[in-house]
Amino acid sequence: MPELPEIEVIKNIIYPYLKGNNINYSIIRNRKLKYLIPQEIISISNEKIINIKRRGRYIIFILKNNSIIIHLGMTGNLLIIQNNKKIKTYDHIDLVINNHIILRYSDIRKFGFWIWYNSKHYKNSIFIKKLGPEPLTNTFNSLYLYRITQKKKIPIKVLLMMNEIVVGIGNIYSSESLFISKILPYRKANTLTFIEISILVKNIKYILYKSIKNGGTSIYNYIDPYGRKGNYSKFLFVYKRNNKLCKICKTKILKMIHRNRSTFFCSVCQI
Repeated sequence: MPELPEIEVIKNIIYPYLKGNNINYSIIRNRKLKYLIPQEIISISNEKIINIKRRGRYIIFILKNNSIIIHLGMTGNLLIIQNNKKIKTYDHIDLVINNHIILRYSDIRKFGFWIWYNSKHYKNSIFIKKLGPEPLTNTFNSLYLYRITQKKKIPIKVLLMMNEIVVGIGNIYSSESLFISKILPYRKANTLTFIEISILVKNIKYILYKSIKNGGTSIYNYIDPYGRKGNYSKFLFVYKRNNKLCKICKTKILKMIHRNRSTFFCSVCQI
């Protein structure tokens, strides 16, 4: 699933193509995604894109009086199409823009969705208003996270993946952040000291910024709007590296399943 860095990369690439331009019309090849494509998106015409935002894993097109909220699900991609390109069976939506480009939505598993929100104030949407702070903002800081962890006996990795606490970290970046912070993913959150939390917060920000700089992480289907894979995969320490040697101590990386999610860690480097 694309996480915060991948969505940020996508937003940054499509921004100059779309902001200030008009959506001439849409082409809907498959209306049945996670939710049905709304009629307002099917019939959209000459609608100016005022701005493009990211909130957590959501991309938001802010229009004059409304918003389009997009979630890419597990396998969704947004592609910039500048010439006649063969349409594939999983190319579900085209937005035809007045600057002669097409924004194409592809999704093999069809778990993503497009929502029409009847206001440009997208923060009041049921999808957005329940989200916790952005990890790359000052709101997400050591004191904030420490106060939360002291009340939680759940594993720290589980806590980091709760979007009501902090958005967009996900499985990859929680695993990587905990590794470089030398914290075992299954440690109970309330056992972490303030110093450990401070190190963890700093490393979460570092990992996310580094991934954005390198175009995100391509493990499965993720590509950017130009069709390029992300380069951050080559920097991974533990994620999907089970049975390979730890880059630091040379012992085998382990894998465990917790709450139906795979977790990767080094039993020597992390305590």
